[in-house]
Amino acid sequence: MRPAGSQPLEGLRVLVTGASSGLGGLTSLMLAFAGCRVVGTGRSFARAPARLVLEAAIELDLLERAAPAEVVGTAATTLGGLDVVISNAGAGWAGPYESMSEADLDEQLALNLRAPMQVARTAAPYLRESHGQLVLVSSIAGVVGVAGEVAYSSAKGGVARLADGLREEWYPDVVVSLVAPAAIDTPFFARRNRPYTRTWPHPIPTQKAAAAVVRAVERRPAEVYVPYWVALVPRLRGALPGTYRHLARLFRDTGSAGR
Repeated sequence: MRPAGSQPLEGLRVLVTGASSGLGGLTSLMLAFAGCRVVGTGRSFARAPARLVLEAAIELDLLERAAPAEVVGTAATTLGGLDVVISNAGAGWAGPYESMSEADLDEQLALNLRAPMQVARTAAPYLRESHGQLVLVSSIAGVVGVAGEVAYSSAKGGVARLADGLREEWYPDVVVSLVAPAAIDTPFFARRNRPYTRTWPHPIPTQKAAAAVVRAVERRPAEVYVPYWVALVPRLRGALPGTYRHLARLFRDTGSAGR
């Protein structure tokens, strides 16, 4: 059995969802250059640099109910098993909660929560066999909740609880790591209905967030916050909830807190 601590990246068999752009795309590139064998999935790899280094690029929409199982099965067949699954695919939605359509709400829950749950369930036997690792990418918005992103933060909060539950249920066979980034400078915000407009905090470079995911694969921690100071936010909420709410309202606008 692999120890819970550090592991070499060379030769690891890795599946990355949401690998056609943004955080998933750059993470796939970095892992491949570090010696991992990587299969990626996304809606389109037509202009994705990651396709040049992937063992396979699976073009599927994880909103389709059968897609998560198909992605995991294809990746496991291609690689001869799975050592690491990085569940990264996601999409945002910003605006007043009551203005969301049923279709928007369904998409938020399906892509940001149901798909990671299905990926994890289907990947379980492969990860148990290899004593591998599941990396779930959530958001700081899923750790504390954010006004103007209620559905998104609720779904990402579900991903955080999924990590908590599986970490205990799968111990000691599979390591489960949660990555919770703040806002990242990726096409994520261009694809939702509102851009990122907060004056603080500034979006972090995609390379910094991707490097954190790669370190999570290498070091196998329980949780990773990007940047590191973001870990103070849930601690402040727990220790001084009144102060936290005051600060949250002070910095609130129509932008986004995470991812």
